Amino acid sequence: MAKTMAVNAGSSSLKFQLLEMPAEQVIAQGVIERIGMDDAIVTIKYDSEVEGLIDDSEDEDHITLSKNGKDKKYENVLAMKDHQQAINFMLQKLTDLGIIEDFNEITGVGHRVVAGGEWFNHSVVVNDSVLEKIDRLADYAPLHNPANAMGIRAFQKLLPDALSVAVFDTSFHQSMPEENYLYSLPYEYYTRYGARKYGAHGTSHRYVAMRAAEMLGKDLKSLKLITLHLGAGASITAIKDGKSLDTSMGFSPLAGVTMATRSGDVDPSLVYYIQEREGLSNDDMLNILNKKSGLLGLSTISSDMRDLLDVQDTNDHARLAVKIFINRIIKYIGQYIAEMGGVDAIVFTAGIGENSIPVRQAIIDKLEYFNVSLDIEANKIRGKEVEISTKSSRVKALLIPTNEELMIARDVESLK
Repeated sequence: MAKTMAVNAGSSSLKFQLLEMPAEQVIAQGVIERIGMDDAIVTIKYDSEVEGLIDDSEDEDHITLSKNGKDKKYENVLAMKDHQQAINFMLQKLTDLGIIEDFNEITGVGHRVVAGGEWFNHSVVVNDSVLEKIDRLADYAPLHNPANAMGIRAFQKLLPDALSVAVFDTSFHQSMPEENYLYSLPYEYYTRYGARKYGAHGTSHRYVAMRAAEMLGKDLKSLKLITLHLGAGASITAIKDGKSLDTSMGFSPLAGVTMATRSGDVDPSLVYYIQEREGLSNDDMLNILNKKSGLLGLSTISSDMRDLLDVQDTNDHARLAVKIFINRIIKYIGQYIAEMGGVDAIVFTAGIGENSIPVRQAIIDKLEYFNVSLDIEANKIRGKEVEISTKSSRVKALLIPTNEELMIARDVESLK
């Protein structure tokens, strides 16, 4: 069987899976979290009994054996200044651990790319023209597309013979109707510059919607779903008839709900007001909105929800940041329920959605008037598929760990 590498470079994380395809067997998987911080967390899990894998690491102090005696885990905490360093570290560590013996075994590499504009409504094989367009679309996703393109080029150097595929977050949202993707601006700006809503996290929303339908035992096309991708980047999507009807992110991933370092929705006139008084350039202002706002800007201490929850009882700024994060999510959920004329299930996914018990509880508690109630015991879980609403809830609440990497690998296989 061929091996396919699925790469997912997020705004502050780098995830990967190495899979045997088409069997969809995961050989190794890993994540580097908190990129840009001095305490980035590196985790690589791999099957020590898969034939051909030899643990040749010189870093034994960071390797542990799981309880089943089969799987090994490499863990480390170290400074990781940017995505380039994270990619280089990850690839080198795969080699050090013996997970990759012969690069020629990897016949395909799929890359998550956030912004595809109107150029890409499906996954494509990467060539020079595609890479050029990804670069040109960097203004649509300044925290992502450059990192995505960097990952593509890094892998192409090491694996020049492997099929390289770009899987676009925006392609899932191409089904939105005009009334949802157009802004109330002069129409000529849309025709000239593509000024419209594109959304993001489409690969994740597509995956968890499919899994939600399977968990509920229903046809996806018969369901009204609201999927909450809550991580360092956060977006909410209304899914009706199996398609994206509306989504919170806009022209770029800066719009929508409050995020780790991104502001989410802000009155444009306020942005101009601050920019004029602070003497900021356009680049300066965009940097503030993308990298110094959100949870970090509100709390003044951290962009990581875990840090804020730890101190919210004693730190007013941390408590306020958490409250605003919840508030913005509730507003979008209410809007989408009205837009779809109801909802069958609300799905939590991504870093915060999968792992933050108090955040899920705070959101569900505010939705009781929609006849959804939380099963407190069921909610005491992290990173596993489970229904967290009570049996009597008309609207179901589901926790579904996202698997963008599997969706990426499937798209790679479909293009071979």
